[in-house]
Amino acid sequence: MAGRRVVSGAADRKPAVAPARSARSVRSTESSPKRSGQSDPGEFVDVRRLQGEDLVAKTLNQTRGPLGVVTRPKVVDFRARLKERRKATARVILLRAVVITAALAAVAALVWLLFFSPVFRLETGGIQVSGGNEWVSEEQIMQIAGKQTGKSLLLVSSDDVIDQLDDIPGVTEAKVSKQFPNRLRVTVRAQRPAAMLRASDGSMTAVDSKGRVLNSVGNVSVEGIPVVDVGDVDQGLSDQAVHETLSILGRLDESIRQRISSVSAQTQDSITTVLDGGNYTIVWGDSSDLKLKKAVVDKIINDPNVIGDKHQVDVSAPLRPIIK
Repeated sequence: MAGRRVVSGAADRKPAVAPARSARSVRSTESSPKRSGQSDPGEFVDVRRLQGEDLVAKTLNQTRGPLGVVTRPKVVDFRARLKERRKATARVILLRAVVITAALAAVAALVWLLFFSPVFRLETGGIQVSGGNEWVSEEQIMQIAGKQTGKSLLLVSSDDVIDQLDDIPGVTEAKVSKQFPNRLRVTVRAQRPAAMLRASDGSMTAVDSKGRVLNSVGNVSVEGIPVVDVGDVDQGLSDQAVHETLSILGRLDESIRQRISSVSAQTQDSITTVLDGGNYTIVWGDSSDLKLKKAVVDKIINDPNVIGDKHQVDVSAPLRPIIK
């Protein structure tokens, strides 16, 4: 028995180790249950136990919207898609047609309102005239302004009316203002005649500063209006000397015009007026620099220290007036 050797073999050690591994394996299996159809690495796989994928459910899940509404699947029938596109195109075309029709109707309504409706139409009762005098009647002014009646106030040409009013003899200024929706205000500045042309037969013709003949509205007084002697009215109106005389007389202040006793114009450069029954004689020359000439004359004849006992003032050269 002393010489006998006891050897612990592998067979003796295996029963002790094997149960420990089995315990761990059991605990691992219990703690981590396998999903259906899955196997451990290295384990035999049975194809029949594999779980199949439900493609229909997957597609429905992929095409479900945020509110749970099913949207169009990614893969559709091309014919259905073409039909859907045609419907969408038809809706767009219809919508555009409706918008364009509505826009055209709105434009047409606006055009009718502004240019053809009674809202902006100018009638005779909507025209107000002022500024006439005994030489320029308001009837003359109304005849011109009345040509615009029946039009929309937007189509009334103020410039046209002003141009025609300026052609009336005696009118020195004209203004036209529109008062919406359908009223027109016309204001003119009418002057008294610049002079009376006295013909050789003694007849008197009133003319303005432009040499246009004025038509008297009624029996009016010509007192204080300068008189220019001409042999013939028509010939006088074509004479340059007479035109220069009328230009000067028409621009003189009323305070001097009232003092004029007579006017003479031998040439267009020698227009002369006599004031206060012959007390003063003013030689104007022509109508150039008239504003300066008037200032010089006013300073001289209204200052006794300047005029003294002299009776003639020549301002044909206003920077070098001559007093005699």
